[in-house]
Amino acid sequence: MPHGLSNLCRCLPVPIRILTVDDHPLLREGIAAVLSRHADVCVVGEAASGEEAIAAHAALRPDVTLMDLALPGIDGIEAMCAIRRAVPEARVLMLTTYRSDVQAGRALRLGAAGFLLKSLLRTELLDAIRCAARGQRWLPADLAAEVSALALQDALTEREIRVLELVAGGLTNREVGQRLALSEETIKSRLKLILGKLDARDRTHAVTIALTRGIIRLAG
Repeated sequence: MPHGLSNLCRCLPVPIRILTVDDHPLLREGIAAVLSRHADVCVVGEAASGEEAIAAHAALRPDVTLMDLALPGIDGIEAMCAIRRAVPEARVLMLTTYRSDVQAGRALRLGAAGFLLKSLLRTELLDAIRCAARGQRWLPADLAAEVSALALQDALTEREIRVLELVAGGLTNREVGQRLALSEETIKSRLKLILGKLDARDRTHAVTIALTRGIIRLAG
């Protein structure tokens, strides 16, 4: 996929150069349409995966990157970290579908310039980009409360997350235990802890919550 979209820019002196990363072409087109009405921003490239994002950023050195959290292959957080290892001053705004997405909070801790709900792109995208370009962090006030609430919750351990992933894959407690070399009783005990941390009614509810918040992702 060609990275350069410079011919689409209506460039005034020093516009904010944007790289858009999302695996849905319609969303990338929608972002380009919103930004095309403003002369102080310019979409210079697109990418549909984390790997493409890393390559495009290296080639284009945009001022701000709009990065979807859920990407095929290398996900948005991994891509952001790779970009920032190469260019520590890189400004990356994360895009998410879900309000209570723990991965968005993780991205902020790892250096994201902020995050946006995809449902609010039409109203908040430009302000967020301008804020990030100034070196500031963008986090809308109503989402700040959500992030704080998530931070106060007991975090799941890596092993608990793995248990949930296997449960989401349809495995029974005994099968999960066999996969992790643990007893069925140990898995039951861990699931009880997971339910408490997520305030879930049962294992199916826990999986639903974990998927919605971005704690786990379905394979494939």
